[in-house]
Amino acid sequence: MTGAPSPDRRRFLTTGAAVLTAAASAQLWLPASAQAAETPLPDGVFALGVASGDPLPDGIVLWTRLAPDPLNGGGMPDTVVPVAWEIAEDERFRKPVRRGTAHARPEYGHSVHVDVRGLRPGRTYWYRFRAGGRISPTGRTRTAPHPHARGGSLRVALASCQNWQHGYFTPYADMLAQDPDVVLFVGDYIYESTPSSAGPRRHEGTGEPYTLAQYRNRYAQYRSDPDLAAMHANAPWVVTFDDHEVDNDWAGQVPQDPDKQSHDAFVARLTAAFQAYYEHMPVRATAIPDGPHIRMYRRLEFGRLARLNVLDTRQFRSDQVTSQAAAEDPSLTMLGAAQKQWLLDGLHDSPARWNLIASQIMMAETDILPGEGKLWYYDAWDGYQVERNALLDEFASIRNPVVLSGDRHLTMISDLKKDFADPSSDVVGAEFVGTSVSSNGDQDQAAFHAQFDPLKPDNPHWKVIDAHRGYHLFDIRRDGIDARVRVVDTVVRPQAIASTFATLRVEADEPGVRVV
Repeated sequence: MTGAPSPDRRRFLTTGAAVLTAAASAQLWLPASAQAAETPLPDGVFALGVASGDPLPDGIVLWTRLAPDPLNGGGMPDTVVPVAWEIAEDERFRKPVRRGTAHARPEYGHSVHVDVRGLRPGRTYWYRFRAGGRISPTGRTRTAPHPHARGGSLRVALASCQNWQHGYFTPYADMLAQDPDVVLFVGDYIYESTPSSAGPRRHEGTGEPYTLAQYRNRYAQYRSDPDLAAMHANAPWVVTFDDHEVDNDWAGQVPQDPDKQSHDAFVARLTAAFQAYYEHMPVRATAIPDGPHIRMYRRLEFGRLARLNVLDTRQFRSDQVTSQAAAEDPSLTMLGAAQKQWLLDGLHDSPARWNLIASQIMMAETDILPGEGKLWYYDAWDGYQVERNALLDEFASIRNPVVLSGDRHLTMISDLKKDFADPSSDVVGAEFVGTSVSSNGDQDQAAFHAQFDPLKPDNPHWKVIDAHRGYHLFDIRRDGIDARVRVVDTVVRPQAIASTFATLRVEADEPGVRVV
């Protein structure tokens, strides 16, 4: 699915998500009678852009949200608004393949999720929306390969942790130029922190979001970042959430500060946060929340090349522990019984060459105590040792497991060991913990190395660690995965210079990862 883009694709990549010109808008897909019946809507109704997600061999989710006043609740009337959509084989829409009308409902923030089916596998498509006489930006997307396709390649970009107040989302400008087939975002799409003037940008509002309206405004602010908007409009995304989409370090229905948030209050907050998340993500109707519950773990297939298992490591986990003894409690769970069995079943019966696991938090061990003894990073899988170790034991009989994670605001690339307590233990897989898009800002590299370099002897499974902002890029083929750590020189200014910090390789049927 990768390769040099055509001239038309290159031109589209350089312009990003361009609004149709007045001349192009003459080629509308609505009959004149339908256009006349439309209720006019204000300028900027498509200010939040367009997106696509969760590609299937024959389908894709198309997303937009009508919001002419995005930071103040959206600015839409309290009525259902018809939204025409069209998907075509070419950027000029001369070869339309599907079209229809969706309904933007006020109870879902006038968001639109169109689950288009009947498409051809492994194909690039262009799409757009129309409402109230206004035309959306044009988006580009791509379907997954044919279910039985064994060859080819897949380019995946791994991203996470984009804190608006810590910087601009400059890594997406480079990601756009790299033209991935799919973007995998593993959590912390927004941050719930209060507004602060300490960084290059300031959160909207006056405090943390708790209500649906407040979460909508926070998402709308993040969606206004031009590099993020362009990347959404140029490739399908597969998303899942971590903690900051709701509240820092929450677990199950337990908030970070239960002494300050009652159970009922936090359930109401979960309900609002999950609805706003659904309203702003290109996901299927299976993710429509049921109050304080949302189904996000799911599986996507990319032919026989790769199976992607997307986890939810927040809703079903036991509360975070704070001691070594507690971390070894066999009753603790990260996934919950149903999700854990679902994952194991999907790994063992997979027909794919590569079994990818999208985990919001780091699976490999982090021993932060130099020398004798261990001190773990409890918010990650280290806090759930028994379940983690049992899963790694299963990896020994899984073909090519590779874990793709986030959360740490660092690049941490590791071999996955069957038993981290035994340095000679078998390697059973590889893990790429992607750095943050902007969280932690332009980090002090000297301070980072002073803290983490002394820990390397205690963590011999680490292959690369780094504290620059950026993302990871993977070219997946049958014989191996070529990975690049792409970093930017700054996120405190709107433009940045990107480079490759490290290049790595995972060989098929040879567990582990090596630096090239």
